[in-house]
Amino acid sequence: MRRSRTVWPWFAAAVAALAAALVVGAAAGAASLGPADVTRELLSRLPLGVTSPLNDRQVAVIVELRLPRVVLGALVGALLAAAGAAYQGVFRNPLADPYLLGAAGGAGLGATAVIAYGPLLFDGGTRGLVPVAAFVGALAGVAAAYALGSSAGRGGTAALVLAGVAVSSFLSAAQTLVQTTRIEELRRIYSWVLGGLNRGGWEDVAMIAPYAAAATLVLLGCGYLLDLLALGDEKAQSLGMNPTAVRLAVIGAASLATAAAVSVSGLIGFVGIVVPHIVRRLVGADYRRILPMSLIAGAAFLVLVDVIARTVIAPAELPLGVVTAFLGAPFFLLILRTTRHRAT
Repeated sequence: MRRSRTVWPWFAAAVAALAAALVVGAAAGAASLGPADVTRELLSRLPLGVTSPLNDRQVAVIVELRLPRVVLGALVGALLAAAGAAYQGVFRNPLADPYLLGAAGGAGLGATAVIAYGPLLFDGGTRGLVPVAAFVGALAGVAAAYALGSSAGRGGTAALVLAGVAVSSFLSAAQTLVQTTRIEELRRIYSWVLGGLNRGGWEDVAMIAPYAAAATLVLLGCGYLLDLLALGDEKAQSLGMNPTAVRLAVIGAASLATAAAVSVSGLIGFVGIVVPHIVRRLVGADYRRILPMSLIAGAAFLVLVDVIARTVIAPAELPLGVVTAFLGAPFFLLILRTTRHRAT
């Protein structure tokens, strides 16, 4: 019981960090708006008796331009972090990540194919097809990486990571092929591939919200089952669990989360490996804590990273995937080195 009580301060700190990140994200931009004024504007929309100090133009900037981007960033960060934690749990591999396992690459290929060829095949809009195509691609990418890694016998972590890199490289090549056959769509596809939230609006939030809700509910419901799975298949079966069914459910939900995120933000790497590892250090190895904490921390992390991306070289803007790569690549190397030492 003592351990469960000590976890709650970390959850409270994560919620406070997310709230602060949302305010900072809504305040940052060309039009100077103070965090205190933004906070009062947001609180004025609640029945708390708080009045907004902003004029109509400033309110429009927050509500129509900044707030949807911030909310979308929080959704994407939460989904990628939860997916990374779930993959690490289901594969019992500390290096598992949507980007490394081919899920993001597969989702990217599916979404790119719809963006490139959708206008040729469908008379209506193809926007709603992007998450579906991304989901199919994500499942295919993870299945290919897992099958290839398993065929290596007892290669363990290294085999799965190498398989994921190989599959991701193949999917990236296929995506490049699609791009070269649709030169007129190249600019749109290229800006999407680099990752970013600059095109995000409330319609994007509404589009991925159902997928995000479904994936989140399944993943949170599987926390205890992932803890049992960590004991080994035989032990889990003796406790009445079907390991294969749990793996399929978790992989499907994590792939759906990845696909929903990728469909609106493009390819953003390392969120799914950085956040869960930090969370695991804070709350322990219990997935009933890791998964919800990863959702909150991932949301705060990506909102703050997006603030960096749009302010560090303002008025220009860095692709979000570039910033996460700068932050995540050294972290990944540190994890790889730690994992290698533990294995030897």
